[in-house]
Amino acid sequence: MSAVVWFDDVKAGDELPVLHKGPLTTAHLMRWSSAMENWHKIHYDLPFATGHDKLPGLLVNGSFKQQFIVQLLKDWVGASGWVWKVNFQFRAMNIVGESLEVWGRVTNVRRTKDYGLVDLELGIRNAEGKESTPGTAVVALPYKDGPALPYPFVPPQE
Repeated sequence: MSAVVWFDDVKAGDELPVLHKGPLTTAHLMRWSSAMENWHKIHYDLPFATGHDKLPGLLVNGSFKQQFIVQLLKDWVGASGWVWKVNFQFRAMNIVGESLEVWGRVTNVRRTKDYGLVDLELGIRNAEGKESTPGTAVVALPYKDGPALPYPFVPPQE
C-alpha cells in the first residue's frame, strides 16, 4: 500500500512518479481490444493497418492510453485522494513496439474548506520524447489535520 499524499506536502512544480508502459506488444493491444470489444483492424491486423490505412504500424488504442493516464493519477492520489477531472487530447500515434512514459506535474494548488485541489499537467511520451497525449487533471487530496475526503466525492461549489 502506498503512503498517503497529503495536500499540505504538495507544491507547484512537483513531479509525479513516472508510470512506464511497454514495450507494448500485439498481445497487449489484442487483449485490450478484446476487453473493450474494439475490433478495428488497426489495432491487430498489421497488413490492414500498414497496407490499407497506410499507418506506420499497429496503433495503440486511445482508450488504452486513457487508462494509462487514469492509472498514473489513481496510483498517485491513493485510497485517500480522489481523481476529479481529467482532460487530454490524442495528438500523435503510438505503435506496437514503443515504450511509453506517463508523466504528471503539479501546476497549481488550491485550498477549499475540507480538502485541497491540485491542478496537474500530464501526458504520454515515447522513448524519443515525442508527446502523444497532452492533458490536464484536477485531483482532491486530504489535509493532514482535516477529515477524510467524502465518499462519494462532493465537488466544491465553484
